[in-house]
Amino acid sequence: MSDLGHVLVLAGGLSYEREVSLRSGRRVSEALRAVGIPVETRDTDASLVPSVLADPPDAVFVTLHGGAGEDGAIRSVLELLSVPYVGADPDACRVAFDKPTAKAVVRSFGLRTPESVTLPKETFHDLGASAVLDRIVERLGLPLFVKPSRGGSALGASMVRTAQELPSAMVGCFAYGDTALIERYIKGVEISVSVIDLGEGPVALPPVEIVPDAGVYDYASRYTAGHTEFFAPARLSPEVAEACAEMAVTAHTALGLRDVSRTDLIVDEAGLPYFLEVNVAPGMTETSLLPMAVEAAGDDLGTLCQALLERAAARHSD
Repeated sequence: MSDLGHVLVLAGGLSYEREVSLRSGRRVSEALRAVGIPVETRDTDASLVPSVLADPPDAVFVTLHGGAGEDGAIRSVLELLSVPYVGADPDACRVAFDKPTAKAVVRSFGLRTPESVTLPKETFHDLGASAVLDRIVERLGLPLFVKPSRGGSALGASMVRTAQELPSAMVGCFAYGDTALIERYIKGVEISVSVIDLGEGPVALPPVEIVPDAGVYDYASRYTAGHTEFFAPARLSPEVAEACAEMAVTAHTALGLRDVSRTDLIVDEAGLPYFLEVNVAPGMTETSLLPMAVEAAGDDLGTLCQALLERAAARHSD
């Protein structure tokens, strides 16, 4: 029997990823109820703090994506309320959520990551967009991949195959954030590795291979059933699979994360993995990668979520 008598799942929020978050929250809530855990699902509105103060939950599972869900803000509020929650603390979230910062940290730990340039929108206004973009192409070559420095679900992200496509890619990126991360595009196999820590150290789940019909793993490919083919476990040699697992665990540790994370990487044609980014609140929808990895490991999502909540509650009581 579990000691979890009152679990709160946070879902929704006001980021661009609200709809995905609601789906994640629904999936986690259903999985927990299936293993007998009482669950309350709430949005992050003005009623949240009074509600938590009036009836504090035993633990919180945060399924908020983007914005306050991953930049540490909502976790700071939970700490102010002395409520235990699953996942990384606010400081670690702030570092991991900012992609250029996370890349710099993992690079200092020896991980391979695509060469990149990070530029805020103001730089283009001040220095002239054309001159700056020309230098980017000259430095990084083509193709490129452009994405907001913060955020997820591939919103505002696009591949750039020619120099003529770069200006419109930057405009699309700046629609979702004030700073752009422009990376050298690495041709290869997209891989996601989820990491779980139930108290005995971080462990990588089986890698998931992503093969989008459109060729690019964009928003539609991520959340529309049938638009992407997944292989769990990924079709990798044992040596490459182990290298991917080690990269994800190293990223999790280097960034000071806890409980759960998901590292996205790409394996080039020579079998070398490159770190792309890490997610501190992995998606939990029907087409999300962490649940696929859990199933590939022969585990149950509800049982895993229960164990993570119990770990959070135990950490709080220590």
